[in-house]
Amino acid sequence: MRKAILNVEKDQFENLALQVFKYQSEQCEVYKKYIQLLQIDLTKINKLEDIPYLPIEFFKNFKVCSGHFDAEIIFESSSTSGQGISRHYIRSKEWYQQTFLKSFNFAFRNPQEFCHLALLPSYLERDHSSLVFQINKFISNSYYSESGFYLHNVAELNVRIQQNEEKQIPTMLWGVTYALLDFAEQYQSPLSHTSIIETGGMKGKRKEIVRAELHDILKDAFDVNCILGEYGMTELMSQAYSKTNGIFNCPPWMKVLGREINDPFAPSTNQKNAALNIIDLANIDSCSFIATSDLGKIYYDGSFEVLGRLDNSDTRGCNLLV
Repeated sequence: MRKAILNVEKDQFENLALQVFKYQSEQCEVYKKYIQLLQIDLTKINKLEDIPYLPIEFFKNFKVCSGHFDAEIIFESSSTSGQGISRHYIRSKEWYQQTFLKSFNFAFRNPQEFCHLALLPSYLERDHSSLVFQINKFISNSYYSESGFYLHNVAELNVRIQQNEEKQIPTMLWGVTYALLDFAEQYQSPLSHTSIIETGGMKGKRKEIVRAELHDILKDAFDVNCILGEYGMTELMSQAYSKTNGIFNCPPWMKVLGREINDPFAPSTNQKNAALNIIDLANIDSCSFIATSDLGKIYYDGSFEVLGRLDNSDTRGCNLLV
C-alpha cells in the first residue's frame, strides 16, 4: 500500500483513502475507539465525505498508532503556550524521508539541486523536531557543501548568502518567522538566487502579525517578488508548499478539506472560511484523517490558505499566523 500512496493518481485518491480508512479503523486503537464513541456504522462509510476525522489534540494525550511496532523515532511538537506537546510515533524513518523528499520535489524539484540554509533557532534548541530532521536530510543530501544550520550566528549566514549570490548558487533559506524578521532588520540586500521559505512561528518572541504583512516586510528587505512557505506539523508525514500569496498546494496523496467552524461534523463549502481537515495518506502508521485547529479557506482547485487558529486552540509554530 505504501508504494500506491506515493504514486496515487487523482482519480485513485478516494478509493485509496477508503482502503486506508478501513485499515486504520481496525488497527488504530485510538481512532477505533473514537469511531465507536461517535456510534458510526463502518458499513456506511462509502465515500470520502463520510470519513470521520480524529481531533489533532488526541496526539497530545494518546499514542496514535496503526498496528503494533517499535517506533524508530518519536517527533514532538513545540509547546508555545505550555498546553502540552504532541507526539508522533514513526515506524520507519526511511518512510518519512521518502515522503518529505517527494513532497518537496512535487512542489519544486529535486532538493539536492539547492543549497539549503536553515535559520531555525527555536527548533534547533529542542530535541525531536520533525522539521530539523527534514532539513538535516536536505542539507546532507545537497550537492552544495555550503548547506548548513545557523543558530544565532546570523552574521555568518549573511556572508554565506552573499557568497552564494555571487556564485549564483540556487539557495533555499529556511526560517522560523521571528528569526527571519530579525535577520531582515539587520541585513538587507537584493537576492536573485535565494528563495526564502518561512516555516511559521513567532514562538512568543514577537507580536503575531498577518502573513501578508510579514511577506511585505521580507520582500522589501530582500527585493524579492514572493516568499515561499511550508505547511507542515508534527502530526503529519507530508508537507504542502506555497509559492505565492500564501496559497498552499498539497502533494497528490494529501488533501485538505473544510468543516464548519461551529459544527465539527459538517463539511464546509469551497472559498468559505472553515476549520481545516487533513487527509495525509502517508500517515499510514498513525491516523491519516485529522481535524486540525487551523482556520483557513479551501479553493476549487484543492489549494488552500491558512488564516489563523480557532478560538482557544493552542498556538503552534507551523506556518500559522493570526
